[in-house]
Amino acid sequence: MPKNQSHLIVRRLIINRIQPIYVLLLAVLLLAACASTAPTAVDGTLIVVSTVSPITNIIYNVGGDHINLTGIVPEGVNSHTFEPAPSDAIKLAQADLIFVNGLSLEEPTVKLAEANKKDGAEIIALGEQTITPDEYMYDFSFPKEAGSPNPHLWPNPIYALRYAEIIRDNLIRRDSANADYYNHNYDAFKVRIEALDRAIQDTINSIPEQNRRLLTYHDSFAYFAPRYGMTVIGAIQPSDFAEPSAKDVANLITQIKEEKVPAIFGSEVFPSPILEQIAKESGAKYVSDLRDDDLPGAPGEARHSYLGLMVEDLRIMAEALGGDPSLIADFDVSNVPGTDHQVIQPQ
Repeated sequence: MPKNQSHLIVRRLIINRIQPIYVLLLAVLLLAACASTAPTAVDGTLIVVSTVSPITNIIYNVGGDHINLTGIVPEGVNSHTFEPAPSDAIKLAQADLIFVNGLSLEEPTVKLAEANKKDGAEIIALGEQTITPDEYMYDFSFPKEAGSPNPHLWPNPIYALRYAEIIRDNLIRRDSANADYYNHNYDAFKVRIEALDRAIQDTINSIPEQNRRLLTYHDSFAYFAPRYGMTVIGAIQPSDFAEPSAKDVANLITQIKEEKVPAIFGSEVFPSPILEQIAKESGAKYVSDLRDDDLPGAPGEARHSYLGLMVEDLRIMAEALGGDPSLIADFDVSNVPGTDHQVIQPQ
């Protein structure tokens, strides 16, 4: 065998033996990188994983610093279409409790959780334990024929309080040693929610009755509006999350003109140039910063809370619809256990 050829064979043998080592090393490094962002238990602390930020924050208001809490869905992202990353599988695999909204809101995340949860871990759907099927709401964004109801229960504070109750009961069931702490936080949160409920009603009452109507891009207020005497007259985004057709846009413009709707509300999560066109042609004011699952401020700030989300939305609604936003402006929106700087929540 020629000398050059023998060197080539040896070189190939060396490469073939080393290559699997590099592959294994790369896999270990990738796993370590993913694990570095995953929750870890300290002294038996419950590891809790959630999905959208309002639910994560409600959990924090009950569990406080007695749980290790991680949110999966980044703020400002469409939770309906969000696809979790491989690193999220590790977070879900380490969790003791996984709280989801349910009602088909976050299906890809639920499927990933079901495939990766450890023995003894539980997935707890809050929506299905809060309302019954005869209370489900269907609309343009969530038509009944599509099979899934509107899942946005938390803009109704009373439903958010029910979420907190379910969360409290499950934390106590899994961590009875801290039952007094969870009960104390829940009771304090309940007082704040009941005060918020009254402040919202007072603010809505300040809006002229003929203006207590909501036309939004994505219908996140189907369970909010009936409680406070408001009417959702439509949603612009179709059920497939695409832009509305030209016919739909024309019909909406006609409806806004006929009903003299003073403002239409966009969303930071669903930016759409269609809204500006509708507002311009209908004469309605376009308000672009209403939100349903993007908490105001940044993690660690006092207003980064479910309470802050609701107060900010009411301020925006009242200002656009002719009400008095000052009625709710000074509401205490801070979290019951203090700032949420310890919660792992992607932005």
